[in-house]
Amino acid sequence: MSRRLLAVSLLLALAACVHNPVTGKRQFSLVSQRDEIELGKQGAEDVRQSIGLLPNPQLQEYVAQVGKSLAAKTERPDLPWSFQVLDDPTVNAFALPGGPIFVTRGILAHMSSEAELAAVLGHEIGHVTARHSAGQLTRAQLAQLGLGLGMVLSPDLAKYGELASAGLGLLLLKYGRGAETQADELGLRYMLNGGYDAREMLDLFEMLSRTSGKEGSRLPTWLSTHPDPGDRLKETQKRLGTLNLDVSTLRDEPARYLRLLQDMPYGQNPRQGFFQGTRFFHPELRFQLDFPQGWQTANQTQAVLGVSPQKDALVGLAVAGTVPPEQALQQFFSQPGVQPLTVAPQGLPPQSRFFEARTEQGVVQGVTSFLTHGGTTYQLIGYTAAGQLAAHEPAFRATLSSFRELNDPAVLGVQPARLDLVTLPQAMTLEQFHARYPSTVPLEELATLNGVAPGETLPAGQQVKRVVGGTQPRSP
Repeated sequence: MSRRLLAVSLLLALAACVHNPVTGKRQFSLVSQRDEIELGKQGAEDVRQSIGLLPNPQLQEYVAQVGKSLAAKTERPDLPWSFQVLDDPTVNAFALPGGPIFVTRGILAHMSSEAELAAVLGHEIGHVTARHSAGQLTRAQLAQLGLGLGMVLSPDLAKYGELASAGLGLLLLKYGRGAETQADELGLRYMLNGGYDAREMLDLFEMLSRTSGKEGSRLPTWLSTHPDPGDRLKETQKRLGTLNLDVSTLRDEPARYLRLLQDMPYGQNPRQGFFQGTRFFHPELRFQLDFPQGWQTANQTQAVLGVSPQKDALVGLAVAGTVPPEQALQQFFSQPGVQPLTVAPQGLPPQSRFFEARTEQGVVQGVTSFLTHGGTTYQLIGYTAAGQLAAHEPAFRATLSSFRELNDPAVLGVQPARLDLVTLPQAMTLEQFHARYPSTVPLEELATLNGVAPGETLPAGQQVKRVVGGTQPRSP
């Protein structure tokens, strides 16, 4: 089912009420469980394509095992649950309707035990079991998801508007105070059901507070999509105080968790592409591209994009596969509603044409080019609403004609920083650790990574994280 057909079918269910498995009550919703699962599946694919998964099978399997063991003991064990790690430095985790749950390598780097991971996953599982995303979608009106530049594009055009794709639109929905409080309560319950030390949830909230406000790359931070419902630390402490826990029966598994972080990339990974000003470099794929001054840019897994300040135009590059450029251009114009314009493609790559495309909410006009580089065919594209092409044509031409092979050794050789685990031979403060085992991040950041305070003494035998390696990209 296409996104548009799914949105229509959901809107037709306007008067539907569904059973909330957590509260046991009937609630108004546009989203049945079947549609919830389908939308989550499509949204998850958008996220995987836009953000990309961390290429670490062992860590992926570990996170999935922890998550599925928790989900199996919830009110909705039969959902098609999935748990995956995104290759993104932002400190975040989020759930999509119907069971897909994602955590970033950024949040994994800042946690220190399996119990903390269970706290994150339990919280996100709670959003799914209580159908919080479904409630948000009811209020958001599903027909508005997946719209780029205020219009629904044909499928081949729409995939280049990943800044506003359905999956990313879903994760940008903010939960309210009540939903966050309920997810905290459910996450605590699910942790205990799994035998984890629920006190680790306090460490998680303290870490999230310390990392709030840090900018990510392709995702928002946890607190921007999970607003703090008051003092959740105190509320969680109150809940724990009523449970009379026998902590000797609970587990946190720090050693098992930490050893899987060894050599994981930390911070931005320049191998996947990076911007310096308006110029984009991709060392792995060996190309560079210039974007218009003042445009908002985003580096996705399958595309790199720029959106005009007025958000009325988009320009970028996307992977088009392995078909020859001539065939790819023919396929582009074989789409229903896409017609060539008579504007001359002077100064552009050989396989370039201006076009007009009729969409469900209007007409767009633009220019596209197809070229082969390193055995892969890429599509360069710029488009805007009909009537605005003349205003944006110079920017489109400049970007599409700027594609170049990247040859600078300094840029081609950039590497990400990585986590390194050190087992302390003796007790020492974090300052002493930093002096003996230098890290490429400042002491304050090192303290946040390890969940300790500056001046705190670390016991002998403890595994401590530091950040090593990495080369800073520079302009060629």
